Amino acid sequence: MAAKKYVCKICGYVHEGSSAPDACPLCKAGADQFEAAAAEGEKGAEAPKKKGLNTNSDFYAIVYAAIVVVIVAFMLAGVSSALKPMQDENIKLDKMKQILASLHIKDVKDAKAEFEKIVKKDAIINAAGAEVKAQGGFDVANDAISEDNLPIYVCEVDGEEKYVIPMTGQGLWGGIWGYMAVNSDGNTIYGVYFSHASETPGLGAEIASDKFTSLFDGKNIIADGEVALEAVKGRLSNEATQVNAISGATITCNGVNDMLKKCLGNYKGFIASKQQPQANVESAKVSEE
Repeated sequence: MAAKKYVCKICGYVHEGSSAPDACPLCKAGADQFEAAAAEGEKGAEAPKKKGLNTNSDFYAIVYAAIVVVIVAFMLAGVSSALKPMQDENIKLDKMKQILASLHIKDVKDAKAEFEKIVKKDAIINAAGAEVKAQGGFDVANDAISEDNLPIYVCEVDGEEKYVIPMTGQGLWGGIWGYMAVNSDGNTIYGVYFSHASETPGLGAEIASDKFTSLFDGKNIIADGEVALEAVKGRLSNEATQVNAISGATITCNGVNDMLKKCLGNYKGFIASKQQPQANVESAKVSEE
């Protein structure tokens, strides 16, 4: 009797013999999982094909890669969402440190506690100097600052009132920003903090150094009703409102000057309102004499 072919329906193994084997040598399937193949020239069903995906096909590789990408994307989104509160808190803490630095308060162990102690109010004012909101200035983003939405930080340092004004501008290679701390007269500078995104080390990046920022201490912001504070090259023509610019960083210093004029200019109404009481006192003294 001619040998017949029996095909395993599980793995496709072909067995030749008078009957199906007791077990498939490949997948160990029982004899009941074998099907007799049609003899050559006879009509009948073709040998069953192996079930499942072909792991060597391009289609399988594409599907597998797509599934992995989707899973990784969901994992990253989850991690980012979980870390966002911590990231936001770090951003706020860094902002507090910068504001404190403008008040010459640096390297404190608990910046948040120090900030809450020093900053008595984070108000929002308009260009006329009038208070729009008593609180909320800290939450105003730089790109949301406008003439009617000006943050102002009312602080107390060694029993004296100080005002901190935020500033933002453009340097040579990227953004620059800072905070200007002003004495109670609204015009005399108590301290300043500058920072940058990508200015040149040793040149424009020096705007963040104590050597440069300390030059602003005691200077005046306003002269003849306009912002006169600036960094200039060479000899100073007005010691009250000018500081020496950084050698070799002309464009960055020009960016600082533009930032001072634009940002501090928005607060001219507030500065004038703080100087007005002093002017009234002096006027009253003259009348008495």
